[in-house]
Amino acid sequence: MQRIRLRYTKRGRLRFTSHRDFQRAFERALRRAEVPMAYSAGFTPHPKVSYANAAPTGTGSEAEYLEIALTAERDPDKLRELLDESMPVGLDIIDAVEARTSGLADRLTASVWELRLDGVAPEEAERAVAAFNAAESVEVQRMAKNGMRTFDARPAVAHLETLGPQADRPTDQACAILRLVVRHVTPAVRPDDVLSGLRAVADLAPPVAAAVTRLAQGLFDEETGTVTDPLAPDREAVVTGNATVAEAAAAKAPA
Repeated sequence: MQRIRLRYTKRGRLRFTSHRDFQRAFERALRRAEVPMAYSAGFTPHPKVSYANAAPTGTGSEAEYLEIALTAERDPDKLRELLDESMPVGLDIIDAVEARTSGLADRLTASVWELRLDGVAPEEAERAVAAFNAAESVEVQRMAKNGMRTFDARPAVAHLETLGPQADRPTDQACAILRLVVRHVTPAVRPDDVLSGLRAVADLAPPVAAAVTRLAQGLFDEETGTVTDPLAPDREAVVTGNATVAEAAAAKAPA
């Protein structure tokens, strides 16, 4: 059985698709591309697809991940092209690699988010970010299944900053861009929780809903403060494996 790991996006209007909507679209793409999927056992077999840490409905993403199991081997790049052609524009399959290591979900320990705050002056956002970063604790509330829950959002935030003017943004309209790196902890801290925290510590209240996009997710490097590519170990394993095969063949070859 071959396992393939895929990276996909949620762009434009399709950021409003729910996780279940994506599942249906992806399963249709699997059928259209005639992917030799492995299926679960039981009375209602379903394709073996493992989704990892899906972004909330309404947020865009450049870094969503899943893994599929196949009954026959396929070239990851060609499989990616076939699946991407069968998906709606905006739900794009942008990367594929054969799984050569275990624990993809365990390598998704942090996310990088971009928050666009239309109607907020950059100076106002800078003051709010400074107040958030200086706070030892930032309590926020979120409605949960068992009622309103209060928790500290500050420890999960590894980095929060404002960015300079963006070339693709009109300069005559107030717009602040925030870059956020958040650790995946329990309870999960989402971008909207951080916005609630900015409101709590600095009374920052954007006049319209923030446009939120996940730029990356993967292992968080405490020393550099960066989030690494979770598919890199699989790529490295492929290269190492090919080198090992080549070395073994060279050793067996007659002098």
